[in-house]
Amino acid sequence: MRARYGVPLGITAVGAAGLAYAAGFEVRSFRLRRVTVPVLPQGMRPLRVLQVSDIHMVGGQRKKQRWLQSLAGLRPDFVINTGDNLSDPQGVPETLDALGPLMRFPGAYVFGSNDYYGPKLRNPARYLVERMTGRHGLNGNTPVVGAIHNPWEELRDGFDAAGWVNLTNTRGSLKIDGMEIALTGLDDPHIKRDRYQQVAGGPEAGADFSMAVVHAPYLRVLDAFTADRYPLILAGHTHGGQLCIPFYGALVTNCDIDTDRVKGLSTHTAGGHRSYLHVSAGCGTNRYTPVRFACPPEATLLTLVPHS
Repeated sequence: MRARYGVPLGITAVGAAGLAYAAGFEVRSFRLRRVTVPVLPQGMRPLRVLQVSDIHMVGGQRKKQRWLQSLAGLRPDFVINTGDNLSDPQGVPETLDALGPLMRFPGAYVFGSNDYYGPKLRNPARYLVERMTGRHGLNGNTPVVGAIHNPWEELRDGFDAAGWVNLTNTRGSLKIDGMEIALTGLDDPHIKRDRYQQVAGGPEAGADFSMAVVHAPYLRVLDAFTADRYPLILAGHTHGGQLCIPFYGALVTNCDIDTDRVKGLSTHTAGGHRSYLHVSAGCGTNRYTPVRFACPPEATLLTLVPHS
């Protein structure tokens, strides 16, 4: 009996313990990642940028809300929100409340697919299939039918009222201590809402510094921004892989970027130029898969310093 049932029972016990850890602890184990990026012109003072992403707010997530509110204590120079704030059509008020203290700082935002549409229950194995076939989101797949529409207009109005800059397929800028920070943003490539031709042309000539912002780091977008010589690109979407293997890493990215760059700071090369890329693992999950393993939820404080 021991030989026949011992191993399967042991595997079941380990799996159950891992699931309990992923759903009961790690998904609420919020972290702050700190990164230094050498991208500023010589002589410019360092800038502290707080990136928040993939909040996926569901009603009642009090610990997440308190943690987001506490990030205001970092006193960043400005905030960049890289989308997917919602995972509940009723989540707008709690999202705005959680981000309220951060909205006292200059900021800008783009939206992700989950800001526009509510999530659906799906087989997690589909992410592996999509990786193998190269079909992600609406990029190669059939359009979604019967989607739940989130009240993204209310979220937009809340951000705009606070003075955050809407970067939906457009350009904007922030004034920080007399410096002009130019920002170029795209709508979500995961659902084919990106329109690069509307923002093409590269960094603003008169700005002190220019950077690019997008929700999902699809290669076509990274190639375009890099070829246009943006020194820094911020993105989210991937959840860092969400369910990772310790000492190995992510299995999927939910887009066409490679798993080596699924989160954190890396570089991207295109058109003979190189850009720094930071992908946030985000601080939330789809409401139907509320688990994380070997990939804790996070926000990132990026310190931009002059390049050498």
